[in-house]
Formats: sequence, C-alpha cells, structure tokens
Amino acid sequence: MAEIVVAESVESDAGVAEGELKSRAARKRRMDLRKLRTAFNGIQKKMRRAESNESQPPGERMCPGYGMTSMCGRRKEMEDAVSILPRFCPKLGYHFFAVFDGHGCSHVAVSCKNRMHELVAVELESASAAGDDGEWKGLMERSFFNMESELLNQSGGADGVECKINCKCQPQSINCDYVGSTAVVAVLTPEKLIVANCGDSRALLCRGGVPTPLSIDHKPDRPDELQRIHEAGGRVIYWDGARVLGVLAMSRAIGDNLLKPYVISEPEVTVTERMEDDEFLILASDGLWDVVSNKMACEVVRVCLRDNRSKKTIAVAAETESNANATNNVVEIDEWNNKQGGSNKACRDAAFLLTKLAMARLSSDNVSVVVVDLRTGSCSSNSNSSSSSSSSSLLEL
Repeated sequence: MAEIVVAESVESDAGVAEGELKSRAARKRRMDLRKLRTAFNGIQKKMRRAESNESQPPGERMCPGYGMTSMCGRRKEMEDAVSILPRFCPKLGYHFFAVFDGHGCSHVAVSCKNRMHELVAVELESASAAGDDGEWKGLMERSFFNMESELLNQSGGADGVECKINCKCQPQSINCDYVGSTAVVAVLTPEKLIVANCGDSRALLCRGGVPTPLSIDHKPDRPDELQRIHEAGGRVIYWDGARVLGVLAMSRAIGDNLLKPYVISEPEVTVTERMEDDEFLILASDGLWDVVSNKMACEVVRVCLRDNRSKKTIAVAAETESNANATNNVVEIDEWNNKQGGSNKACRDAAFLLTKLAMARLSSDNVSVVVVDLRTGSCSSNSNSSSSSSSSSLLEL
C-alpha cells in the first residue's frame, strides 16, 4: 500500500513540474509576443508619420530642427543679422535660413534680414519650374539684385528718391556708400538644398560625417575674383590682407555703392540633392570661419546632436574663454517651437558652443551661427506599403 502511495506522489509531482514548465513557457511566449507587438507598433507609428508627412500639403510638412546664436564679441557694435523663416513660402512649404554680416553699419544687414525672404518668395511664386537647377540660379540672382536695388533707393542713391534710412552712418554721405553686407541664404525643400552666397560668410553641410562646403568665400585674392576685379579696372591692395581698393576684405557684397563695379552683389548658387546621410547644415559669418575649420565645426555639432552632451561641453568652453572683457551679447530665436520641428535645444546648444569656441580662439569679429538638423525634416522618400502589411501579418501570428 505504501508503494502505491509513493508512486502516486511521484506521478503527482511530475505532473506539477510539467505544468509549471508549460506555464513558464506560455508566459515567456506571451512576453515575447508583447515585446514584438510593441516593437512593430513603434515601426508602424514611424511609417504612418512618414506617410502622413508625405501626403500632407506642402505648407504643413515637418520643419527641421534649428538653433542660432549671435554674439557681438569683441566688436563695439553688432552688425550681423540672422533670418529664420520656417515655411516662408506657404504654398510650397519651403524653409528659409540666412546669415547677413554687415560692415560699416548694420542697416544693410538688417534690411536684408527683413526683406530677402519676401523677395525670394515672390520669385518662387512666379517661377515656372522651381525644381530646375537653372531656374533656382536665376531666381536667387534676381532676388539679390532686387534686394540691392531697394537699398540703393533707400539710401538716396537713385535720382529723385528720398532717403529712408535713419542710422549712425548718416545716409547720403560718403560713409553710407561704404556700407554693405555679405549674404549666405539657404532654401530647404524636401528634395533639395539651395544655397546662394555673396561674400565671405559660409554654408557647410555635414554628410555622413564629412564636411561638405556649399559655398566658396569671395575673397579679393581668389584667382577668378582677382581677374574679374582687374578686368573691371579695379585693384586689389594688400593692407592688413587683400582688399578691394585697399578698403573691403571681400570681393562680393550687397551695398558698397562706392566700390562698384569691382564689388558686385551677384551670388554664387549651388543646388544640392538631399540624401539619407545628410546630418546638418551650418550657416555662419566669417567671425567663426576665421578661427574654426570646417572639420572642427562639424565635429562640435555632431557631438552636440548625437551625444546630447551640450551642457558639459558648453561649461568647458565657457571656462576656457581667454578674454574676460569680451562682450558676449547673445540673441536667440525661439519663437517657433512645436512637436513637428522648429527651434531645437540641441541645435541651439551647438550654435552657442561654436560661438564660444570662436571667442576662445580670439575671434575679433561678430559671430553668428545657424545650425539646422536635417534629420528631423528629412528628404522625401516613397513609403513602402508592403512593409506595413507584412508587419500586421506578423502580429496576427
């Protein structure tokens, strides 16, 4: 009888153990399925966002994240101006970014900030084929020409036109005719990045970790610019560097009426197809580029955007500031900020760090930097509907 009880007990224990194993296996399967479902739900949400962005009207598409910082630095006055207009052309949903580095006075740079995007938008609305590279070139050239024509009228340079400018350089005097500004303008579309540059501000694209300049500085000693100036009857005099007639350290600018026709406002335009490995765009005045290389600028921004270590690196940069008497007037744009892009803290930190780095390296000029995160408003691509259906079928299993 005892043997029968023991046998039944062993069989009972074995049954319990087998039941526990089955229960654990079932529980593990449920947990795995739950994880799998969560993962696929995340994928589907991303795909739906991409499809939604693609199907949205152009004016409602996602804006890339951006940030800017502008510092007076060691100069007595701030002559830089920055313009950021997300969806500046509502019908097309394009985005506008620009840096203007004034000289002689700030009124040309400020006028460009207030008007350039409007002139570009007018040209865009009247363009027959804005997607064509040649059309983009003509469009930007006309915008720059119209901008300078407006300034000529405002300064009283045109016959019969009353002066409309009121600033320290005393318009209609010889001083006002030496006032001008560089201009580096970027128009961002879902497929392309258009850059128009006039002067020595610069646009730099980081693509796959490699710095890719989208503009070439207009310096008087650049071989083709030197030849153009000589053919126009001008001279380049080396006075604290190469200068047009010994005055201006750049060969192209908006304004500078007394240096015509040697200094021209015609921009050089590049049209770049956006790619999957495009990371970010930097626009900055020469106050940065005089002391920071393209490679260094890209590395700094990559650290801020990738590792989110901005606070620590900014603190280090602040401690290494070599001149405690430098004036650091910071102006930040944070007016347009929502979940679908806009002013972005990582981009602002990256721009701020670059300006602090320029100050630490003893830049003597105003420093203005714009950083645009191209990953948040990425290039358009055809969504794959079969991927969505396959995800659903896997979940049903």
